[in-house]
Amino acid sequence: MAEPRDPQAVADHVGRAMLAGDAASSGLGMQVEAMGPGTARMSMRVQPHMLNGFRICHGGYITLLADSTFAFACNSYNQLTVAAGITVDFLAPAQPDDVLTAEAREISRAGSTGLYDVQVRNQAGTLIATLRGRSHRLKDRTTVPE
Repeated sequence: MAEPRDPQAVADHVGRAMLAGDAASSGLGMQVEAMGPGTARMSMRVQPHMLNGFRICHGGYITLLADSTFAFACNSYNQLTVAAGITVDFLAPAQPDDVLTAEAREISRAGSTGLYDVQVRNQAGTLIATLRGRSHRLKDRTTVPE
């Protein structure tokens, strides 16, 4: 019988491996700040190429940060999980050079589905956006090798 692994150690292992293979997230300068079972926190600085015609951060980049954080949270158990759907609400603009931090937390995980909430805030703590994500776990597949 295999020795059970510490859930935090599993989440840390998954976080490191996922970021190393995630060109989209790492290419935008995202960093994993914390991982835990069903949770993740990631950050990203708003860079000049992320600005739209109004000189604020394009919503697609904010969504990408929130969606990546959602992905890290729902894969933290090392069971391959993909997004089934997301809803994003933008609440305040993100400015050039803001440091955005997204925090994801698991609301529900049952069977092959999960529900996660993500909040994106700037360095002043202003809530910039929220994301609600629905996940689908693929049977008998791991996110990263043990």
